[in-house]
Order: sequence, then C-alpha cells, then structure tokens
Amino acid sequence: MRFAAAAAALLALALSGCGSGRTADAPAAVKGPSEHFTIGVGGHPAWLQLAVLAAEQEHGLMQRPDLGRDEGMIFVYARPQRQSYWMRNCPEALDIAYVTADGGIAEIYPMYPFDERPVLSRSDQVKYAVEMRQGWFAANGVRPGAGIDLKAVAGALRARGFEPADYGLQ
Repeated sequence: MRFAAAAAALLALALSGCGSGRTADAPAAVKGPSEHFTIGVGGHPAWLQLAVLAAEQEHGLMQRPDLGRDEGMIFVYARPQRQSYWMRNCPEALDIAYVTADGGIAEIYPMYPFDERPVLSRSDQVKYAVEMRQGWFAANGVRPGAGIDLKAVAGALRARGFEPADYGLQ
C-alpha cells in the first residue's frame, strides 16, 4: 500500500512536468535572422527575412541560390538615408525596392549576379530596402507608389526581439 501511494505520488510529479514548460505570461522565444515573416509588398504577400543588425545587412542574401518564388529580404534602418547595394557573392538576379519611412516604394532597380557595381538610391529618404527575385515586382504589378505593410514589419521586429519604436514604428 505504501509502495502504491509512493508510486502514485511520483507519477503525479512526473506528469506535472509534461507540457510546454511555459506559463501563460511567459514571452515567446525570440526569432533569429533566418526566420521568415509574411509582409505585404504592394498588396502581395512576400515571405521575408529581416536584416536589422549591421552583420545581417552586410551579409544580406549572399550565397543564396535558392530563393523561393515569393521569398526575399527586408533591410530595416533606424533613420532614413541614401542607400547603396551591390551583389557581391549573390548568385541569383534580384530586384531591389527602396522604401521611404511611410512605407511607400520610391524606386525599384534590377541587380545582377556577382555584380559589384553599386545600385544607388536617388533619394536620401530610404528607410527600408526590399530584395526579391528579379521580376517579382513586375510580375505582381508592384511599382513605385505602392507600399509595404508597416504593421507586419513592426510585428516581425517584435518577434525578432527589437523594439519597433526604435525604428519609428508602433
């Protein structure tokens, strides 16, 4: 009888450890730079990685020959500035959209594999840059004047452990 009671107590203790280990108030784990987030670009869903830290922005989509049809990267900056991108170690042709603080796409340019010539923005008001497979913007009818979903960008920043307000978002 004593053995049965002890066994039942041990079983109850063991079972209480099952589950997620998280309480209802515990925050979700912070997502890393390889995670993708669905962000609307010109009204079309795109599956984007966020490049926020300098090392992430410097690496970008280098050595990525396998982008999916709607896959790309969004570069997020704390303040608007003139931008310049190149294609060092990038084997896949891309298009880049330079985006202003209000989420408006200002400029779109093609970029070619391994081309180290800079692709400069004309504007000094660029706060985001979105890289997609070459032809994605045209195929989806996304042109300058279209916008990106800044609420989704803010949510992705939060999921990555960044404070959206630090990037001018709520």
